[in-house]
Amino acid sequence: MAATTTETPAPLLHSTVLDWYGANARDLPWRTPEASPWAVLVSEFMLQQTPVKRVLPAYAAWLERWPTPAALAADAPGEAVRMWGRLGYPRRALRLHAAATAITEQHGGQVPEDHAALLALPGVGEYTAAAVASFAFKQRHVVLDTNVRRVFARAVTGVEYPAQATTAAERRTATALLPEDTATAAVWAVAVMELGALVCTARSPGCGACPLRRRCAWQAAGCPPYEGPARRGQTYEGTDRQVRGKLLAVLREAHGEVPQARLDAVWPDHVQRARALDGLVADGLVEPVAQGVYRLPQ
Repeated sequence: MAATTTETPAPLLHSTVLDWYGANARDLPWRTPEASPWAVLVSEFMLQQTPVKRVLPAYAAWLERWPTPAALAADAPGEAVRMWGRLGYPRRALRLHAAATAITEQHGGQVPEDHAALLALPGVGEYTAAAVASFAFKQRHVVLDTNVRRVFARAVTGVEYPAQATTAAERRTATALLPEDTATAAVWAVAVMELGALVCTARSPGCGACPLRRRCAWQAAGCPPYEGPARRGQTYEGTDRQVRGKLLAVLREAHGEVPQARLDAVWPDHVQRARALDGLVADGLVEPVAQGVYRLPQ
């Protein structure tokens, strides 16, 4: 069945979603009035590909240790990797440390408000720059994450899932739906994201509880199944990613140099283990100190 496009006026969509958000938004620490722009930036790095429930304790511990960018920049990048713990995708820790260093050296220790300046920070891409500008500084920007894209795909375009990569058509849709009022636009950005996270989920969407169910193009079309390329789930067991995690766990717990023998003990396949360790070194997450001796980056 061909995709349809909702004809619901944008102001009605805005009021419906914003009213729902006002009644159902989660109480998250990076959304409080007291949350600094640095706290928002930290949350955005941590929330990439990681569920909120796993982020919450790591976020609190991180800000307790490094409440400002300058505090993190003054510490070794390896300490950022250590504190990252089991959040996954630890290169994010190095990128956050690099961003903190740039903020300290180039912006007087203050997270910049300007969108272009945010985008120029290490590890900050289009989504993160727009999210921080919107959530921390209440600016008007299109914020497109996986949750937002899924809501727009279903409610506006009438398909179950968006394309695997963000398209120009999606950006046009998001731009057209962005409220003109700056303050409203900032709330709209997080409200649509929350709707995707809590109701319009990837699996088993709660359509019965969705505020847009009577205006949803996908519902109106009879909820046609996804017809795009196969959506592959991420695997972990037995992958190089799992081996990398085990190697990093040893280094995080050591608080010093680690001999090759301790790393060899974490995984039986020596070829895969060597490949994973080489990858960690290439990514800057591990430093060789001497032949057969490793540590977190200093």
